[in-house]
Amino acid sequence: MGCPSQQGKKGFTLVELLVVIAIIGMLVGLLLPAVQQAREAARQMQCNNHLRQLTLAALNVETITQTFPSAGWGMNWMGDPEGGMSWGQPGSWVYTLLPALEQNALFQLPADGQLPENPSDIQKENALTVMQTPVSVFNCPSRRPSQLVRISTGGLYNSKPRPELAMKGDYVANQGSYNSGSGYPSPIYGPTTLEVESMRKKETSWPDYSSKYTGVCYMFSKITIGQIRDGLSNTILYGEKGLDPRFYTDYQYEDSTSWPDDSCDFSGDQHARTIRTTYGGSYKNNVFYEDATRLPKQDRFGYIDSSRCFGSAHAGSLGMALCDGSVQRMTYSVSPEVFHCLGNKADGKAVTLP
Repeated sequence: MGCPSQQGKKGFTLVELLVVIAIIGMLVGLLLPAVQQAREAARQMQCNNHLRQLTLAALNVETITQTFPSAGWGMNWMGDPEGGMSWGQPGSWVYTLLPALEQNALFQLPADGQLPENPSDIQKENALTVMQTPVSVFNCPSRRPSQLVRISTGGLYNSKPRPELAMKGDYVANQGSYNSGSGYPSPIYGPTTLEVESMRKKETSWPDYSSKYTGVCYMFSKITIGQIRDGLSNTILYGEKGLDPRFYTDYQYEDSTSWPDDSCDFSGDQHARTIRTTYGGSYKNNVFYEDATRLPKQDRFGYIDSSRCFGSAHAGSLGMALCDGSVQRMTYSVSPEVFHCLGNKADGKAVTLP
């Protein structure tokens, strides 16, 4: 009898198997970037949605109080419901927006019937609880989840001392440029309780920094819609903050570049924690002299200036919310003059986002 035929048997040679594996590897290599891009596009859309919610909330506050939320009384003051929702609020704009973001219970938690400068122990204890309550709308999903992060500890006038871990946000308000020409705000910690008591009694005047800042939000600000003479659609209200990735979840006392992210965003502002500059240069005899040092920057390890500017974790552009409630993308290569003018509410140069 003859040998059985081998023609009916089928299989892969080693070469064929290696070719198939190589093709699958190439397909996976092509697919992964597409998946990552799709996920980042979804995160960017969610980030834009957060900015839109914040801007609409600010417009709701303006409808009630006739002013946009301020940056508070300085970093030594925590938010207090007895301060209201206008310039009398010692906490930052982040705290002021809570009722308009369906977080009124959190806003009211420190309530004790006492003015901010005369807090009770209950108020101080509950203010501490507020600091340790993250709210997801204040975080960019491309940077960090809504979680407690390490901050610097220290005393507050109307709260228990700052805890080691607290809420941090990823969005900042537009202070415009600082009229000293440097673009930096003054290093102001805010008035003491005794100074506030004196101002309440009208023995002294409340601080007025309207001649120093060209933007919409700063310490003790009380900007009305009528003061935004360049147009609501031509003026920045909120945007994403620049930040060194080393400090996404950990403030480092020994590194001064992490200072702008060293306290809870519910407390008042100082040193660019919840407000940032749009300084892009200066005009002299109608000629603009550019200074690109404060332009928005994408997050980069060791990029010192990123922690004092607008910026984001997104590639190519960051989200900017305008005073009319719209949200647009701004490229990191924006012209210093355009950026400067978009931050100035009333310079007579009504530019639009390119």
